[in-house]
Amino acid sequence: MKVNLAYGKGHLPVELPDHRTTVLEPAHNPGLPDERSAFTAALQNPIGAAPLLQQIKPGDRVCIVFTDLTRATPNERIIPWLLDHLKDVPVENITLLNSTGTHRPNTPAELERMLTSEVVTKYRVINHECERDEDLIPCGVTRDGTPAMINRHVVEADVRIITGFIEPHFFAGFSGGPKGIMPGCAGLNTVMSNHSAKNIGDPKAAFGITENNPLWEEMREIALRVGPSFLINVTLNEHRQITGVFAGDLLAAHKVGFEFVRKSAMQKVKAPFEVVVTTNSGYPLDLNLYQGVKGMSAAARIVQEGGTIILACECCEGVPAGSPLDKFLRSASSPEEILTMLATPGFVRPEQWQAQIQSLIQRKAKVLVYSSLPEETIRTAHLQPCSDISRTVMETLDQFGPEARVAVLPQGPLTIPYLA
Repeated sequence: MKVNLAYGKGHLPVELPDHRTTVLEPAHNPGLPDERSAFTAALQNPIGAAPLLQQIKPGDRVCIVFTDLTRATPNERIIPWLLDHLKDVPVENITLLNSTGTHRPNTPAELERMLTSEVVTKYRVINHECERDEDLIPCGVTRDGTPAMINRHVVEADVRIITGFIEPHFFAGFSGGPKGIMPGCAGLNTVMSNHSAKNIGDPKAAFGITENNPLWEEMREIALRVGPSFLINVTLNEHRQITGVFAGDLLAAHKVGFEFVRKSAMQKVKAPFEVVVTTNSGYPLDLNLYQGVKGMSAAARIVQEGGTIILACECCEGVPAGSPLDKFLRSASSPEEILTMLATPGFVRPEQWQAQIQSLIQRKAKVLVYSSLPEETIRTAHLQPCSDISRTVMETLDQFGPEARVAVLPQGPLTIPYLA
């Protein structure tokens, strides 16, 4: 059978054996017939909160938080719609803040593509920079006593509007909601505290789990400390069409939204597979190998011990080269050495959480990567390059024997597979 894997801005067709292949995808949700009308209606009839316009008084400073280039949020649609809804608010009272978390700032050209040139020209648009101390304000401490630093544009605003989209998340349960503030607009040390080796290693820090998940619960606590926030989260289908708009109270609207996602994303299987082929949901989620760990994580849920995971992730931005993750991976000789480092008291590194999760997956299964990266770059990241997915699947199945099976996640971590 031919399966189209989400890859870059298109698809990667692969041929797999009919009788040994199980394809796992989210249940299809149709796009809304009139996205803009649904968006406006959600702002006027929010969940657990007063309509947005009723919350804004004359002279209020409004901070609109939006997701960065690595997220599939249709910012180019929802941000202009939102600003049109706020047309009576003076332009000088509105700040748009790019919730980059610990990612790199987006360039002016990228911001124009994300938000439209009209928005960037008319409004103040700022990248959150996690190491820019002068932009950070303390909001209590994390559970380990680290100062919880949040961008002052969020904290000092009279009205906070947190936009984004909801998808399964490999250690926070689901994206969206409080994540727009923490880690989206948090200081580097705050994020590192929350994403500590202890928290990442907690069994509750996983796809689809929020309650009793130490990472998500701390994100929620810190996000609430800045004061009330109005959430606007959307959900998307495989065609990037908006399937739902969830607006209102930060927590109440997010919960309705992630339960909507859970129904379509959760896919049950009876037994683990010898081979799992996965993706990182295509562009922009597969921009780099840092993000690609999410696709590995989805596959790891249903691969057998000693099995093989094959990740198709374009990685047009590399690891990225020279990033904290790249430097950390290069500093170690193996995944096991990475885990040994992280178990050393006092040892911390930026972006260590991706290396930790990747290494834990590699304890369970072999991981191969099909991408645009040079083979040496993949090997330096302690992964194995794959030049032909179809051939590699057949060769690997033959190694496991005639009863071996392969599962395919064409949309990667937009699917949450789980064992019955």
